[in-house]
Amino acid sequence: MSRVPRPSHHSSPHRRAPGSPSTPTRHGGGSPPPAPGGERVVILGVGQMGLVCAGALTATTGADGGPEVIMWGHSREETDHLAQTRQSPRLPGFTLPESVRITASEEEALDGASLIVTAVPVQFIREVWERLRPHVGAGVGVVSVAKGIENRTLLRPTQIVSDVLGEPAGSGRSIGVLSGPTIAAELARCLPATMIAASEDHEFALRIQRLFTTSWLRVYTSEDTLGVELAGAVKNVIAIAAGIVDGLAAGYNAKSALLARGLAEITRLGTALGAKPETFFGIAGVGDLATSCFSPEGRNRSCGEALGKGEALDKYLARTTSVVEGVATTRSVIDLARKLGVDLPIIESVHAVLFEGMDPIEGIGRLMSREPKRETVG
Repeated sequence: MSRVPRPSHHSSPHRRAPGSPSTPTRHGGGSPPPAPGGERVVILGVGQMGLVCAGALTATTGADGGPEVIMWGHSREETDHLAQTRQSPRLPGFTLPESVRITASEEEALDGASLIVTAVPVQFIREVWERLRPHVGAGVGVVSVAKGIENRTLLRPTQIVSDVLGEPAGSGRSIGVLSGPTIAAELARCLPATMIAASEDHEFALRIQRLFTTSWLRVYTSEDTLGVELAGAVKNVIAIAAGIVDGLAAGYNAKSALLARGLAEITRLGTALGAKPETFFGIAGVGDLATSCFSPEGRNRSCGEALGKGEALDKYLARTTSVVEGVATTRSVIDLARKLGVDLPIIESVHAVLFEGMDPIEGIGRLMSREPKRETVG
């Protein structure tokens, strides 16, 4: 099997991989124009997605340059280490571009910001935004790259931000989500990838598209913020189930069936909430789901695999260095489904394995013994 060629600055219409020569290149036909200079982008969170977002944003070339990028983290010890070494144990092998500023001061980070990228785990978004709220300017746009649903409130990331700011939908602030099949370790190596920039404000979606598009990252736009966020959240739960299948060595037939029926559950829940069905059959839906279910580097799939092999959930979570978003999100999805009266048998089984002591083998048996019926999607 041939290797995928590494992108070079010679093939980029207006971006380059971080660390590559800054030779000017022509703007290719059919691509969005370069993002204008003058953007001051603040990334909240120094985890994997925060790091790769910084790498993508600083991959700009051209006469008007790219945005100024600042990363904010709550731990001064961690931000100081990142500033000094330009590397993080959260993303081995990745070197943060020298142009990226790093700080643990909310005042320093948000002063003059034109765009905020929220890249902290979903269950911590409220706490972080409550801390930063006094420093957030009225006209600053917000884009979330987090994937999950908050426990108890059942709010999506963009909704949490709006709730903390006291700004209901339609209040005037531009807000959106950037999502898709994005394993951070692959983005760090500038391997080809796609994402969706979704916002009810179409011009804001285009702005995000221009900022993040590179020679190796193609960004599409959508107005279905609800569908894109929900797809990114619920696929994490299905990915845990896929990992359980791997841990049990149940085979690819079972795993592919799980992916297909998992997509049906995601679509069913999404349409019940008012999302567009087609969103779940695109990059943010089946694309992200497939990556999460099959990539050996996926955190949720890896968690499920450990469970399938007999490891206890608390022991796995104690030894991993990453937040497994799908675990907490499983509780929220079940609460949503019960509130709406939506049948989600796979996710119900994942919930039982995670929180009710069910053996993973019993969970598989429960699904296989369900009453035969006609296949439906959504």
